[in-house]
Amino acid sequence: MHYKAQHILISEGDDLEYIMDELRKGVSFGDLAREYSECPSSAKGGHLGRFTSGTMDAEFEKALYHMEIGEVRSGIKTKYGFHIIKKLE
Repeated sequence: MHYKAQHILISEGDDLEYIMDELRKGVSFGDLAREYSECPSSAKGGHLGRFTSGTMDAEFEKALYHMEIGEVRSGIKTKYGFHIIKKLE
């Protein structure tokens, strides 16, 4: 299975609700990723490109598998921290 997604990674979950509120207000996912994400992908607006199953952390992929295209989910915990994920395809 192939996925394409953006994400915002933060080490502590404290800012998750604030970031989600900003998304609900219409702030760009990419802009928020550039500002808040602690992942190197932040420079690309959180874009992870296209990847296959088995490439990412199991919890991250499990969340993606159950998401609809365009959906955003918050609070996905992995060994790297907390993610806000947007499924692109």
